[in-house]
Amino acid sequence: MTAESATTQSNGPLGGVRVVELAGIGPGPFAAMLLADLGADVVRVDRPGGAGIGIDPARDLTNRNKRSVLVDLKAPDGPARVLDLAERADILIEGYRPGVAERLGVGPEPCLARNPRLVYGRMTGWGQDGPLAPRAGHDIGYIAVSGTLSMVGRADQPPTVPVNLLGDYAGGSLYLVAGVLAALHHARTEHGTGQVVDAAVADGAAHLATMLHGMLAAGAWQDRRGANLLDGGCPFYGAYETSDGRYMAVGALEQRFYEEFARLLGLGEAAALRDDLGRWDELREAVAARFRTRSRAEWTAVFESTDACVAPVLSMTEAPAHPHLAARGTYLEHSGITQPAPAPRFSATPGAVTRPPAVPGAHTAEVARDWDLPARPQPTESVPGTAATHGAASPLPDTAPDRRPR
Repeated sequence: MTAESATTQSNGPLGGVRVVELAGIGPGPFAAMLLADLGADVVRVDRPGGAGIGIDPARDLTNRNKRSVLVDLKAPDGPARVLDLAERADILIEGYRPGVAERLGVGPEPCLARNPRLVYGRMTGWGQDGPLAPRAGHDIGYIAVSGTLSMVGRADQPPTVPVNLLGDYAGGSLYLVAGVLAALHHARTEHGTGQVVDAAVADGAAHLATMLHGMLAAGAWQDRRGANLLDGGCPFYGAYETSDGRYMAVGALEQRFYEEFARLLGLGEAAALRDDLGRWDELREAVAARFRTRSRAEWTAVFESTDACVAPVLSMTEAPAHPHLAARGTYLEHSGITQPAPAPRFSATPGAVTRPPAVPGAHTAEVARDWDLPARPQPTESVPGTAATHGAASPLPDTAPDRRPR
């Protein structure tokens, strides 16, 4: 084992955990990245020709801290290569449409036959069963049918698309990670057996709204957008434009925080409208008018070091320089790329970024040595370019990542 690979595997609370990731795009790679950030030895199984997100693989940060091997799953010995890895792994993650892994010979049954303690994680949009299971989909559709998208945006406008953070990553990746780690605990206790984890973005997105369903049942939430405390309906919980066309975020919900906010903003008599829901539109306009009188930088200076619960809305390129985030090291630079640091933080076994994004096939020989894999002829190691995108045609459509046919 090389010094670099040893460092990668021992770093973080998941040091010693081996993960096989069958290459895909979207929530599967992000989930595997999180496991790798926490110290797991993640081996990504890429296929010749690639299945990336349409950018330079060396800049695909969801593949940081991983190693990559090339396997052609449609070659006669392709499934055997994956089963060799599964036999030596603790966790396997795949994101194909339901039934594809089985047809390729790398589904749960043969993998668990080789390794009964294996946790087999399945990442899809619709889940492994149900009427929509075989259908194509994307993040926006999953959060739409779960009711989650309906809550995001202004009342007088269409729902706002929350990038792919709410569905793919919050409802998908994080639930897959929680699921496979819970199953790994089960396998490592007295039970001693692995199992299949069915993580669906639609399920996770629905689960994220559990508190709001409780509020709805209690009559404390209206089932319409922009009419509630946390969805932009409240004039002291939202974003306001400043004189320079930028924005400040306000979250002054509690009375004492609201009073500080109103005083520093200079709301005057309009502050008393807080408890009169019928006049919230007046209060909103009064707050907006005050914010339009100064720049974002000026308002930031007014509210910093206070408990008014107001913050500047920073862009992706601005955020790393924010004094608080810089002091905590929330962002770091590795291999010339500024990127978020691993999270959460651990006092005894901190995670770290130790490897740049894995270029497909770059570690085939290294992994074979470190994982003591059987000697087999290697596939042609053609490093994929940037042609594969979310909707691009795939030279191997049945093994395409489940981004299209989730």
